[in-house]
Amino acid sequence: MKIKNIVKVMNFHSLLRVNKAINQAKKYIECENQLTMMINNIQNNRNFILDKKALIPKKDKKELNIYIGSDLGFCGNLNVEVSSYLFDDKKSDKIIIGKKLVNKKDDNTLLFVDIDEFDTKFNEIESIIKDSIENLKNSKINIIYKKYINTNDLETVKKCVFPMSNDDKTIYTEDFSIEGDINTLMVNLITLYINYELKIAIINSSASENILRQNITNESLKKIDEIEQAENLRERKEKNYINFKKQIENSTRIKREE
Repeated sequence: MKIKNIVKVMNFHSLLRVNKAINQAKKYIECENQLTMMINNIQNNRNFILDKKALIPKKDKKELNIYIGSDLGFCGNLNVEVSSYLFDDKKSDKIIIGKKLVNKKDDNTLLFVDIDEFDTKFNEIESIIKDSIENLKNSKINIIYKKYINTNDLETVKKCVFPMSNDDKTIYTEDFSIEGDINTLMVNLITLYINYELKIAIINSSASENILRQNITNESLKKIDEIEQAENLRERKEKNYINFKKQIENSTRIKREE
């Protein structure tokens, strides 16, 4: 079956990518944890907020949501789950990364790019993010993507990357010595942090899509094998029936001749 050969090729490519993607994801998850702790220490530092007039977005502004999908075949479930967030998003500013996500280009869609265009158009994405932070255009910046947890657990998440929430309620009291314009420094620092978080999400999503793709192609190959086995069984039965019919006919003919 031609379709089986196509699925085998897709499964093989997923197998080649999946270990690399998983190792990258694990590496970047640790970097993400360290970077998050560092930025959290600065952004939620009590002395810093009181003394330096840290960037605090206005709650009445709309959110900026960055959606990450998959452009690979056999990843429909990944795109469906991320698209469900996108479909319900009526008011937020949006950056959409992935041509197979719901094509919902409304007035709030600031940028729509394919996954393959991510690197070449990253400057445009960075410019939108920096403008949002510098001019406090949005109340929040979120990244929505399929997150790799482990080979058996993939989760669609909506992660707020600005402002950073202090979920564990840690009280940061370290003081900082700052030279120059603090607002410019903070804009550049937070923009750098979000850029890094976005790249982590792209790599993490890649791990998810390759695992998902491999699982789906494995299931597809099993189904194809089942279909082939059923077809072979039918052909054998048909062949046996034809042979049996010929034997009966031969037996009848011999008896007539006798």
